Amino acid sequence: MNSASALRWWRLALPIADELEESLIWKLTDLGICRIAVQHAPEKAERTLLAWLPSSEWCESDRDQLMVNLRPLADPFGLTLANPTWCEIADQDWSLNWKQHWQPDPVGQRLLILPAWLDLPQEYADRLVVRMDPGSAFGTGSHPSTRLCLEALERNPPLGLRVADLGCGSGVLGFAALGFGARQVLAADTDSHAVCASRANAELNELDLDRLRVVHGSVDALSAQLQGEVVDLLLCNILAPVIEALAPSFEQLLSANGRGLLSGLLVDQAPRLQMVLEALGWRVNCLNEQGCWGLLDVSRR
Repeated sequence: MNSASALRWWRLALPIADELEESLIWKLTDLGICRIAVQHAPEKAERTLLAWLPSSEWCESDRDQLMVNLRPLADPFGLTLANPTWCEIADQDWSLNWKQHWQPDPVGQRLLILPAWLDLPQEYADRLVVRMDPGSAFGTGSHPSTRLCLEALERNPPLGLRVADLGCGSGVLGFAALGFGARQVLAADTDSHAVCASRANAELNELDLDRLRVVHGSVDALSAQLQGEVVDLLLCNILAPVIEALAPSFEQLLSANGRGLLSGLLVDQAPRLQMVLEALGWRVNCLNEQGCWGLLDVSRR
């Protein structure tokens, strides 16, 4: 490989529906493509997935095969992946370049998700600020399933409550819960990189480690942290089949008067999940929707 070829890149620009964001990021990361950004202006619906690939390693046939691998991810949503735009560009400072695609993102009436390197815009000075470094690609609040949870926390703030965040990813839900008055958040994720991302973002927000504990694992890891105690609110922003698999264990986490905010499911998956939950003794209080995504607010019967 000569130095000239090593200093050039293919930039993929792919218009995407918001339903596909997490699946595409997961797939690209799984394929070893880690230079990723999502271009998204909060006031607009359009999103563009950007990825940078070394030009010397990605010939035309390889790039075509990449799209073949990505297109099936749109099928479960009844969508068709748009045609990509490829542009060959010179070498860039990736530690700075990808950051230009992130902007302050207001959520609901009170919350602002702010990329860590940006100053607080004056027009959002009265909002609750959660600082995030989205470089880990674990989500910063832009996905509809995450926004549904954030907006639910704002509508019914967890004042003085102990909260569990199962599948915490970047940690954004736990940070918001603390901002809205939670007493303590216990967070867990089966992905060790997500655990590291949550802890790093906790430092950005100067959170007391006793108020926010992040562990590697799932329900059992949270139960071990609780040491026989329970939480008042469970946050679970995962995919519907995973929620269904974990649902029998929820009762060991939640108090008798506890509530759960279960997101990450498609609206058409809600009826089956509701049936499963009711069979386990849960009451579904409401289904909140944003586009094709849904959130179930549940409580113990």
